[in-house]
Amino acid sequence: MIFNFPFIAVIALIIIGLYAMVFRKNLIKMVIGITIIQSGVNLFLITLGYREGSVAPIFTSLPSGTEIPQGMAFPVPQALTLTSIVIGVAVLALMLSLIIHIYRHYGTLDVRKIGGEK
Repeated sequence: MIFNFPFIAVIALIIIGLYAMVFRKNLIKMVIGITIIQSGVNLFLITLGYREGSVAPIFTSLPSGTEIPQGMAFPVPQALTLTSIVIGVAVLALMLSLIIHIYRHYGTLDVRKIGGEK
């Protein structure tokens, strides 16, 4: 059961983020939901690349004649996660700047009032 905990955490994060996106009407809360979903996806990528008992794929001072360990961690999910974090920060900044402009124009962050519902 403990080995499945990261996957359960991923599912919980994605469900919480989807709930915030669908059922909340405040734009800031919707952006928080998107960020929570992004955290769930990043955790999923890291969980896929994990191997128990593995070593980091970077060697700074490997002595000559030393055998390379067989149980190396897969570095691609780590690189994808770092890229995802950087892209996520840029998208978050863009979303927040758009929300600031929407607030200045409409005077509210409620989606129902911006969309014309009464």
